[in-house]
Amino acid sequence: MSDAAQPTAAEVRAAAEAVKTALDRHLAAVERRSGEDDPAVYEAFNELAAAAEEYDELLYDRYDEVTPFEIPGTDSDVLPPYQGPEEANALSVLIRRDYAVAEPQRLLAQAQRVADLDADSVAGESSAAAAGSSVHAALGVLFGEFEPDEIASRHKEFGLEEGDSTLWVTAADEPAEPGEWLDAPFDQADPHRVVCRFDVSAVFDDERGEDGLDVEADVDADGVAVLEEVDEVDVVDADRRALDADR
Repeated sequence: MSDAAQPTAAEVRAAAEAVKTALDRHLAAVERRSGEDDPAVYEAFNELAAAAEEYDELLYDRYDEVTPFEIPGTDSDVLPPYQGPEEANALSVLIRRDYAVAEPQRLLAQAQRVADLDADSVAGESSAAAAGSSVHAALGVLFGEFEPDEIASRHKEFGLEEGDSTLWVTAADEPAEPGEWLDAPFDQADPHRVVCRFDVSAVFDDERGEDGLDVEADVDADGVAVLEEVDEVDVVDADRRALDADR
């Protein structure tokens, strides 16, 4: 960082004062907590984490010094307190899986094979001719033929490389009306109604590898993290108790 961009001593001092204030607010919220999942405690926790992180960064930028604290994750890492119905009448399961097209030629060949098997009609012949013409067309063929879970278990066969994935189970008061959310399936996802959540990411493997632990032992044959052994996977059970032993 250049001298011109460095924070001033006054900015570092102000950040330190913000941490002190956030500490007081967090303690006060804990002392007044109304239950295990008190939103005020959750909010104070995030404010303290943000203030501490800001101070840590400014202290390093100005003085090349660090604090002895490990800054915990905030909203992006921790689910907010559950505020959904105690007895849910409906559930929504939200899933996202990311892939990289690692082997385009393998992808095109597999799509062409599937399309050729279906080429029993004029329309089928037309589809078969286009299947191997582009990655876009090939993906349409494969995802139209196979269920997402099958593609997940056979992704290498289709020339795909797994990225991050997440699964949220959310509670609802009533089932949605048919066709109600199809145009924007994830827009109404409310973190406060998440019953449980499962994340799989390469960053968890990297963190375990740095500690010299056996990463492969924590991943099953389908590449899914074994929850009992992978501490870094963010898991919250139906009672909202974290299973992460490091937290």
